[in-house]
Amino acid sequence: MPSLGTRRVNDRGHLEIGGCDTVELAERFGTPLYVFDEVLLRETCREFHAAFRKAGLRYQVAYAGKAFCTQAMCRLVEEEGLHLDVVSAGELHTALTAGFPPEKIHLHGNNKSRDELIYGLRAGIGGFVVDNFYELDLLAELAERQGKRPNILLRVTPGVEAHTHEYIQTGQQDTKFGFDLASGQAEAAVRRAQRARGVNLVGLHCHIGSQIFETEGFVLAVERMMEFYARAVNEWGASLRILNVGGGFGIRYVEEDRPLPVEAYIAAIADAVKGEALRRGVAVPEVWVEPGRRIAGPAGTTLYTVGARKEIPGVRRYIAVDGGMADNPRPIIYQARYEAVVANRAGEPVEELAAVAGKFCETGDMLIWDTPLARAVPGDILAVFGTGAYTYSMASNYNRAPRPAVVFVRDGRADVVVRRETLDDLIRLDQIPERMRKEQHPVS
Repeated sequence: MPSLGTRRVNDRGHLEIGGCDTVELAERFGTPLYVFDEVLLRETCREFHAAFRKAGLRYQVAYAGKAFCTQAMCRLVEEEGLHLDVVSAGELHTALTAGFPPEKIHLHGNNKSRDELIYGLRAGIGGFVVDNFYELDLLAELAERQGKRPNILLRVTPGVEAHTHEYIQTGQQDTKFGFDLASGQAEAAVRRAQRARGVNLVGLHCHIGSQIFETEGFVLAVERMMEFYARAVNEWGASLRILNVGGGFGIRYVEEDRPLPVEAYIAAIADAVKGEALRRGVAVPEVWVEPGRRIAGPAGTTLYTVGARKEIPGVRRYIAVDGGMADNPRPIIYQARYEAVVANRAGEPVEELAAVAGKFCETGDMLIWDTPLARAVPGDILAVFGTGAYTYSMASNYNRAPRPAVVFVRDGRADVVVRRETLDDLIRLDQIPERMRKEQHPVS
């Protein structure tokens, strides 16, 4: 079991996180259960600050809420001095009701609705990352009606394809996101934004993808973006001061993954920005980044209870758990891979190769294919690592499964930050038309 954060095997041979025995957590809160190592969350936030301070740049680190967004998480990242990147009215509402300062929030999205734009304007958020001409015109119109002039960044696609799964590449030319650089759309967007009275263009944004394990893609994106940035400033008179290079900093899911230290990514980005600014005769911009997975992912572990076993002689051994694609759709969406351990026997040697199957009615509902484990039997607790990002945030009620609880653990204390859904929660929004109603009989 790889060591990370406060994770360890305790004297009982159980997996422990944040000073809490995971077997006891499962007994107390039930399974499936998302467990977050609060110390590791905070340490990673601080790594970004430290890396930028060492690089000597003006900067902003905005946590990408889409990775994992709850009120408690919003409070944590505010306490750690981060800004917040949201992509919907729901994420914005979560942040605002948690007391997150609106001026430290910016709103993303390739198809923001009129209501979402109005919500952001009325809340007085720090800015908008504008994705297309429709949004640019609509936002300018809505802002002017309210007598406001919000700061905006234009999202530009620099034509850089990160080495990652095709579903999470975003910087290439053929994508739904942003203004294309190569075709001239980005230049047209800058000129239109300069003319618009309802917005204040302050910077450019790009994002080249997720789970990136090298710096070359970021450096190339910076070179292309800074060339465009300099043209906008020097030739078109744009008052730019910010370059946002997005997120995408990789994490370790399985042994083969080799993510770089945070400092390595930031140093490469900073050196490229400084070099390009000097080369092109512009002031060094303030550099923004938007880590989400890098902060939330490694800190999360999901606990399951093992149920059925199935052996197909000469083919495969399956163990089934009480969750699956409803609480973690990443494997079925883009073949995500994970590592796991039998939490109640975490110190025992590997005895078998097993495929971890979910309980949902899809053949593809497999959490892990052929992973080495201590022999897992019904009632064991299985801990799957690296599940902090894009699990809770993408969870569903498929097969009418209640969504799991979420707990933060630290110094031997476990706090529920999202309660487990109940069966009654599942029907809370259901309505039966009057013409279909019949006498209700109590369920015994």
